[in-house]
Parts: sequence; structure tokens; C-alpha cells
Amino acid sequence: MNKNKNKSLILTIIAIIILFIVTVATSYAAFYYSKVGNEVNKVTTGTITMSYSENNNGIYLTNASPMNDSVGMALSNNNEYFDFTVASTVSGSTTIDYAIVGVKDRSSTLPDEGVKVYLTSLDGNGENQVVRPTKVSELKSTDTLSYTPNNQYLIYQNNFRETSAHNYRLRMWVDSDYVLPDESLTYLMRINVYGNMSS
Repeated sequence: MNKNKNKSLILTIIAIIILFIVTVATSYAAFYYSKVGNEVNKVTTGTITMSYSENNNGIYLTNASPMNDSVGMALSNNNEYFDFTVASTVSGSTTIDYAIVGVKDRSSTLPDEGVKVYLTSLDGNGENQVVRPTKVSELKSTDTLSYTPNNQYLIYQNNFRETSAHNYRLRMWVDSDYVLPDESLTYLMRINVYGNMSS
């Protein structure tokens, strides 16, 4: 009789521990968000919804000539910049941190030190500089952030404290200091956004 009671007690304790682990793991997973790809994606948990949408997946340089920053910052043709929006719906006092990161495509033949990126915010008053023209090789690595994959380029970090949307424009060009060889070189950078709820 005591054996059956002990067995039942042990099984009950194991079941409670398993339930606790599943609950904690589910809660953590629900509040950890990452977006990779080129379509609108939404993750909703309770009162938090975070979405990231873009027109395409990044910027592609091919047969580009080196240019000064003043020229690169003013690029205005449709294929010379990349517009995207990061949006969030927040209830209560929640803060959602997010990072905009760049991923160099393996097919790229231009070196990182030959390419510059420039990020601006877009609002009703036009464009405002968010990240000055910076060589890709000088961008920090995402290795320092716990909620992003390693070995990507950290372009910008921001957060949401209330329901809103942040609109951005990214430009990329060959730096004027870089001496191009005779061969044709290319560079493709995809933009991803990763977010995480913070206390």
C-alpha cells in the first residue's frame, strides 16, 4: 500500500515539474521574436504584437562606381534605397527592444571595407539621419546581443514603449576611397529585424 502511495507521489511530483518546465519554456518562447525573410510577419502573445514589413529583402550593388558620401546620401532612384517599416502594438508598460541588422550574402564579391551604409528615419517632415555613412566593416557585430543570431552586422537599435511604427530608408554605395579592380564586383545585403520584450 505504501509502495503505491510513494509511487503516486513521485509521479505527481514529476508531472508538476514537467508542467512547470513546459510553462516556463512556452512563456519565454512567446516573448522572443525574430523576423527573417521578405514578407509581412506577425507574432502575437497576449497584448503584444510585433510586425515587420518591407517591399523587398535588401539592397544589391552591381557594377557600381565609388562615390562620395554626399552623393550616396542623396541616392533617390527606386533601386538605390530600401524602405521598410518596423511596427508594434503594445499594451501596458511593456518595452520591446529591436535591432536592425544586415546580412551579407555569400555571393558578394566586394569586401566589407569597400561598402558604406546610411540609415534614415522617414516621417511627415522628410528624412532624418539615424546612422551616419559607415563602412560595413566598421559596424558592430550582433554577437553582443542575446536576441539576435551571431555574425551579422548591427546597423541600429531602438525600442517601442507604446503602439507605433518606425519607418526607415537604407542606402548603400561603394566608398570613394575604395579602388575597384578591373573585374565586376557585387554586394548584396539583406536586412532583418529582431525584437525582444524587456522589463
